[in-house]
Amino acid sequence: MKSNRQAERNRMVDQYVVPHGVQDPAVIAAMRHVPRHRFVPGAYSLFAYVDGPLPIGHGQTISQPSLVAEMTEQLKLKKTDKVLEIGTGSGYQAAILAELVDKVLSVEIVEPLASQAEQTLGELGYTNVRVRAGDGYQGWPEEAPFDAIIVTAAPDHVPQPLLDQLAVGGRLILPVGRDIQTLQLHRRTETGYERRTITLVRFVPLVRPGDNK
Repeated sequence: MKSNRQAERNRMVDQYVVPHGVQDPAVIAAMRHVPRHRFVPGAYSLFAYVDGPLPIGHGQTISQPSLVAEMTEQLKLKKTDKVLEIGTGSGYQAAILAELVDKVLSVEIVEPLASQAEQTLGELGYTNVRVRAGDGYQGWPEEAPFDAIIVTAAPDHVPQPLLDQLAVGGRLILPVGRDIQTLQLHRRTETGYERRTITLVRFVPLVRPGDNK
């Protein structure tokens, strides 16, 4: 079964990730290596290597692999980077990041998801990821600054705390909007921020404390 799942991962990369335009060899290697089926509920295991989002409970989803790869590649990560993820969800994106950088911190507001992701990441041997339950909008200020921040749920505006927690030269990628969402890349400079809009996307909304979950 293990070799079959590896073959499925390779097919996923060859059919969906590379044709989507992803070229970074390190990102492609990470997508081939991380067992996505371990991050989806058992009922959806058969669909783990199809290029689509899947429900993971609590109204949340695991993003489609090609989009995970694209967002990761856009950050242009170096091994020494410290990365913050907002919206741990299943933990799959955190695992991809952990293949590429030395330190990943991830915040998830839905406590059962945070616990499950932490358990799965631990079982798979990812010792360079820390997960905590909390309000992702506020980031992780005591660990700032970050070389890169990735947000995997959509706020209706760019959270200022996340911009503030970027190092100079740091990159923030996130979907922004409600009915119409754009994937945006922000880069902190010596004098301010640069913004680039990448594409239209569809993510679940970023949950804040007090929202109905």
